[in-house]
Amino acid sequence: MKTLKRFAAISLAAGAMLAGTALSAAPASAATYNGVCGSGYQVVNSASVGSVGTVFLTYNSANGNNCAVTVRNTPGSAVLMAVSLKRSTSIPENAQQDTGYYTTYAGPVYVYGQGSCMDWQGIIGTANTYREKTNCG
Repeated sequence: MKTLKRFAAISLAAGAMLAGTALSAAPASAATYNGVCGSGYQVVNSASVGSVGTVFLTYNSANGNNCAVTVRNTPGSAVLMAVSLKRSTSIPENAQQDTGYYTTYAGPVYVYGQGSCMDWQGIIGTANTYREKTNCG
């Protein structure tokens, strides 16, 4: 439940689906970053979301913005998906997030991050991953 405490602003639907879930092993076939954050954004970190996808953290050095997106390995029927991003020093309510039922990806969400550590999260169905205090600088 650490994740829910960190990102309390994620919808109740997402929170209900997370109850009792754990981090899973790396996917057999990882998703690839889809470029949805726009030009100038480079992948600086990523994490498996169970065995069903990947959450990507990107950075644009020209404007100091971070962007996050959660991508499924294999698009299919709509499932609950979410992505959340915030500076580590910000309160959970300040997280930028996108939560809904999607076929391919959730996001993008953007946060100015120059000189800051980032907290980011990806959810696909009942699979969840969360990283905190990463990519500082």
